[in-house]
Amino acid sequence: MRHQVQVPLKVDRVATERNVKKMLDLARDYICMGFHPGIEAKTTAHPLPVPFSKTNRFQSGTEQAAVRNAAMEQERSAHVQQVIAAVRRLGTREQELILARWFGADDRTDVETYIQLNMTHASYYRTRSRAFYKLAFALGVEVYEEE
Repeated sequence: MRHQVQVPLKVDRVATERNVKKMLDLARDYICMGFHPGIEAKTTAHPLPVPFSKTNRFQSGTEQAAVRNAAMEQERSAHVQQVIAAVRRLGTREQELILARWFGADDRTDVETYIQLNMTHASYYRTRSRAFYKLAFALGVEVYEEE
């Protein structure tokens, strides 16, 4: 009986980094658009509409729009919370770098960020690469090379 040896898959670092950047940019955009974790306003007692007829069919476009908006807001909230939870699991320096670069008060470039954090160019990119690698697995967006 032969046993198959499984070769570990290689991570495509460029594509993985691209996916992590997309996740971070999207979370930053959602926060800028008005979603702030833990500070969301409650406008209705319950986000699901209550049908007013015996057919369970919704007649109002306003109700349908409200349901769509609530669902979209829940998706945004879940995305931001997932990204922030993953960032909180990083090491102190990696966390500081990601928070300063993507979630700071103003939109910064990498150069501005490593100057602010008093890091060298090489140490900044090494730390950022390590943070991206960890975030990719925490967020489930890693990409493997094709063989």
